[in-house]
Amino acid sequence: MTDTPMEDRHPMTGNRMSDEESRGSHGIEHHKYDVVVIGAGGAGLRAAIAAHDAGARTAVVCKSLLGKAHTVMAEGGIAAAMGNLWPDDNWEVHFRDTMRGGKMLNNWRMAQLHAQEAPERVLELEDWGALFDRTQDGLISQRDFGGHRYARLAHVGDRTGLEMIRTLQQRTVQLGIDVFMECTVTDLLKDGDKISGAFGYWRETGRFITFEAPSVILATGGIGKSFKVTSNSWEYTGDGHAMALRAGAKLINMEFVQFHPTGMVWPPSVKGLLVTESVRGDGGILKNSEGKRFMFDYIPEFFKAETADTEEEADRWYEDKKNNRRPPELLPRDEVARAINSEIKAGRGSEHGGIYLDIASRRTPEFIRKRLPSMYHQFKELADVDITAEPMEIGPTCHYVMGGVEVDADTELSAVPGLYAVGECSGGMHGSNRLGGNSLSDLLVFGRRAGESAAAYTSGLGDDRPAISDDDVRAAEKHALAPFESTGGENPYSIQQDLQQKMNDLVGIIRTAEELTQSLKEIETLKERARNLVVEGHRQYNPGWHLAIDLRNMLLVSESIAKAALERQESRGGHTRDDFPGPNPEWGAKNLVVSISEDGESVMLNPQPLPPMPDDLKKFFD
Repeated sequence: MTDTPMEDRHPMTGNRMSDEESRGSHGIEHHKYDVVVIGAGGAGLRAAIAAHDAGARTAVVCKSLLGKAHTVMAEGGIAAAMGNLWPDDNWEVHFRDTMRGGKMLNNWRMAQLHAQEAPERVLELEDWGALFDRTQDGLISQRDFGGHRYARLAHVGDRTGLEMIRTLQQRTVQLGIDVFMECTVTDLLKDGDKISGAFGYWRETGRFITFEAPSVILATGGIGKSFKVTSNSWEYTGDGHAMALRAGAKLINMEFVQFHPTGMVWPPSVKGLLVTESVRGDGGILKNSEGKRFMFDYIPEFFKAETADTEEEADRWYEDKKNNRRPPELLPRDEVARAINSEIKAGRGSEHGGIYLDIASRRTPEFIRKRLPSMYHQFKELADVDITAEPMEIGPTCHYVMGGVEVDADTELSAVPGLYAVGECSGGMHGSNRLGGNSLSDLLVFGRRAGESAAAYTSGLGDDRPAISDDDVRAAEKHALAPFESTGGENPYSIQQDLQQKMNDLVGIIRTAEELTQSLKEIETLKERARNLVVEGHRQYNPGWHLAIDLRNMLLVSESIAKAALERQESRGGHTRDDFPGPNPEWGAKNLVVSISEDGESVMLNPQPLPPMPDDLKKFFD
């Protein structure tokens, strides 16, 4: 055992780093790469693998430990039109389902590429060792999910995301890609208008670190921790969204926040924890406190031709899926979440403020334990509920943001040269509402494209690579340390708690102009309070300091969501306005683009027309 301090060791090998490698001009740890990926979920790891395979020296930087990404919570499966159960399924049908689920606000080119390339990405994952459930013929099994015409989700029980992360993580380590774990990036660095790298710190020691790289790929996930009730883990504080804005990129579709219909509601310690859509895909039904299967009362006109009208017709669908209309529990998530919310508001909710999800009366205990092992253990261990014998109490929970960094569909390049975004922190692919299972195939398809594009961009620069500015590093360091310099200010936890409550109450699943206007006033007040945050103690092991840094991002992203939600005067997908209850064709032809003000303290909105869809794709919607 050597006495070399841990902060002087390489994050992967544990070897002492050279002075040139480990120290920059400020005594800050410094590294040079061709491509740096921020985030180690499915999108980040797939992007890193692609960049490495394209010849780029690549690193992955993640807030948490490798393998702990929020992708593991995507339990149901990977949407891909492989046709293993229904030969009639193909990319055209998947494309159509995705566009209709997003209420036609999707970037059509992204939806097209996603549908076309998803099957190949799933097979690639299998080649790397993913162990999918099989059909009787030995093919990858596929299950039903809301909004999908056919059963097309490749799955591993209800632990698909975990298997994806395990496979991609193993591949990343096998290839020798450097991974900087428990390392938070706080700022993107630029040379003129081009990305030159990133600045961050080790969460354990508090010591600063810089990454010099012409290409940075953001794969930081979502924004759920700005809301009180969420399925998201602690990392989801909108870091990628906010850093991209401050670097000069734009955000799109930020008003569209998906509230997953089924999150746990009891006990309070696990409120919001995800209950996979696989429960409904495998036959679970929704009931109110009166025992009524209420979803038949909420079938929108848009889906009536494809949705069962009676319980008998819905029940037949599970036995003869090709020729019968699907049960209303498998409508897109936004429709189901609104229906559940309406039942609760009408006083027909469960004992703890949710409604009931029942699979026990529909499937045998053996079937449930085999197909839904995680859900069985989750409810048994956390709520003392046996889902093979009794219904679950569930309710909507903030789950996914459709909005994110505006990128080129083919390359995932933002408006800033050298800055790419993939996964949940990118926008456009899902329009106003994401279909279940499309997130995991989204990660694979566009992660690969971003990695290849970033490597090609760096290679094309030759020796003319952008450099990190000492002044920018000093500014980033000063801002990160600001909470230690303040006196007489507030604890960051009190501000986060107030932000979460305000977002839940005023920018939640049902919105009004009055509440949204109030939310923007509240956010401005919170921003003023956050300017005088106080953190006590030292930089080592200091979660209060971590949160103080995260709050900067959470407030900026929350303002983006609220401002866009106030501007969009219609209801569409994940955005529901009580004062504008229906969709408006005028709004259905444009997106709202968010950019940052010159002082970097507030957001601005501009409408932008949707890119026109070519005629050969329009025919699918005639």
